[in-house]
Amino acid sequence: RSAAMERWSGRVALVTGASVGIGAAVARALVQHGMKVVGCARSVDKIEKLAAECQSAGYPGTLIPYKCDLSNEEEILSMFSAIKTLHQGVDVCINNAGLARPEPLLSGKTEGWRTMIDVNVMAVSICTREAYQSMKERNIDDGHIININSMNGHSVVPQSVVHFYSATKYAVTALTEGLRQELREAKTHIRATCISPGLVETGFAFKLHDNDPERAAATYESIRCLKAEDMANAVIYVLSAPPHVQIGDIQMRPTEQIS
Repeated sequence: RSAAMERWSGRVALVTGASVGIGAAVARALVQHGMKVVGCARSVDKIEKLAAECQSAGYPGTLIPYKCDLSNEEEILSMFSAIKTLHQGVDVCINNAGLARPEPLLSGKTEGWRTMIDVNVMAVSICTREAYQSMKERNIDDGHIININSMNGHSVVPQSVVHFYSATKYAVTALTEGLRQELREAKTHIRATCISPGLVETGFAFKLHDNDPERAAATYESIRCLKAEDMANAVIYVLSAPPHVQIGDIQMRPTEQIS
């Protein structure tokens, strides 16, 4: 545990999409640094298993599983209300949940586009607003909002299956900078950061190519990818920066990645 993370000990972090991949790795790392972590997802059995692992490993923090469908605003609001009742509020919000559907611009299904907008853009915005309101009502001036973005939020690759996804991640890039400006205008010292990885070895491609597991596997086999733990380390780095330092974006790729 680093001295720089000491000030977060005992404080509350919300991690969305905490059941698998980057979210699970981030939740674990924050618990290792003594935080109270509310991990949410639509199914919480995996988060419950992770919580038990953290406890038996003797980590100083705790992981609290919470069932929430992020495409439903009412569920998000009732989650924030429960966090307020049980744990006072949210000091760190990590908007990690995100997904891609293989729906090109010329032939894609509207439903797939809408799902991506709901989770990748709307849920991020709703959670951010609610986390800020939670900080504001408790006079928390050193909170942090971290959006898990993507290199696809900075350049459009010639792969039609991720074009709409890329548009939602461009939105995250704009939302994070807009948030930084509004937090500053509000005269707070709450920080806003996004982390933009290239290929991270998770279940992400298997959801994208859900009818073609071989193509999904090939995505991660072509090069040595980033790991979820690399992302968790980036989150710890961002939170560890001294309060006067605001990291805007960390762009990170596997060394072998082309674009």
